[in-house]
Amino acid sequence: MTEETSKRIFPKFNFTEGEVLLINKPYRWTSFDVVGKIRNSFKPLKLKVGHAGTLDPLATGLLIICTGKLTKKIDTFQAEEKEYTGTLTLGATTSSYDLETEIDQKFDISAITAEAILENCKHFIGDLAQYPPAHSAIKVDGERLYEKARRGEEVALKTRKVTISEFEITRIELPEVDFRVVCSKGTYIRSLAYDFGKKLNNGAYLSKLRRTRSGNFKVENAFEVMELVNHIREIKTNENFK
Repeated sequence: MTEETSKRIFPKFNFTEGEVLLINKPYRWTSFDVVGKIRNSFKPLKLKVGHAGTLDPLATGLLIICTGKLTKKIDTFQAEEKEYTGTLTLGATTSSYDLETEIDQKFDISAITAEAILENCKHFIGDLAQYPPAHSAIKVDGERLYEKARRGEEVALKTRKVTISEFEITRIELPEVDFRVVCSKGTYIRSLAYDFGKKLNNGAYLSKLRRTRSGNFKVENAFEVMELVNHIREIKTNENFK
C-alpha cells in the first residue's frame, strides 16, 4: 500500500441500502473478477453486487460497482456517456481488434502522414453504424460471440448505432497513435481502432485502453480493488457493519 493510499479517508458505507463504488479495474482482470472479489469480501453476508458497463480484460480504468438496493440503478448508470483514452497501433490487424489475439495481417505505413491521421478523425465523429468485434460479449443464439470466435465459427454481425461526440489525437509516434474519445453506451473502441485503420487503407488494432469517465463519475475518484476489499474486511468486525 502506498503512502497516498494509506491516507485514504473512507466514507461511512451502508452496503445493504446501496452504494456506488468506483473501482480502477486492473489490467487483465475481467469486470466479473472485480465483482466476484468484492462480493466475496462481504461473506458471510449475502449481498447483491453488480457492475455498470463491462470493460474488456485488457482495458483498465473506471468500473462502476453497485451494491444492495442500488443494483436496480445499474441500467441507468450503464446508459451514460463514456470517456476513454488509449493507443491504437497502425500497420497491422488482429481478429479480436486488440492484443488478445495474434497479428493476422501487416501493412506498410511509410506513406501515412500525421495530417492524414488527424484528418481521418473527422470521419468518426457523430452517429455511426458500427460492427462489434467478433471477439465480444454480445450474445447470438444464447452464446457469447467470443465463444463462437474461439471455435473458429463465423457469424453474420449486425451493425449497431453509436454516437461519438469527441475524438481527438493526442500523440503520434508511428506506429502508435494516442487518442481520447467521448462516446455513447455500446461503443466498441476496438472497432473504432479497426475502422480507423481501414479508413486509411491500412490496418490498426487497439493496443491500450483506459476508461476515464462514465457520466459524472471519474477514475481519479476510484478505489483500487484490494484497497476497498481490505477496508471491507476490516470493518466487518464492527457490529454495525451492514
